[in-house]
Amino acid sequence: MPGANASQTEVSGITLHGFWLLLDDQELFLSFADFPWFKSAPVEAVFHVERLHGHHLHWPDLDVDLDIRSIQRPEAYPLIARPSH
Repeated sequence: MPGANASQTEVSGITLHGFWLLLDDQELFLSFADFPWFKSAPVEAVFHVERLHGHHLHWPDLDVDLDIRSIQRPEAYPLIARPSH
């Protein structure tokens, strides 16, 4: 369809250790150790991801915002916020 956004963003699978995110032409793994906000989240909320613009991803049901670069290189972006228990 002309003018349609060809950018693809979706969760392709979840394991005990994290989940896979399909982002354009790459598949990225978000481990629960690096991204603890998702560990106890309902599956439906993890699957509900939006790419707002450029490098900005948003999970509205979880109120989680991530920069794609922090997923690609989590060691370069140390955790500051902690998940609420």
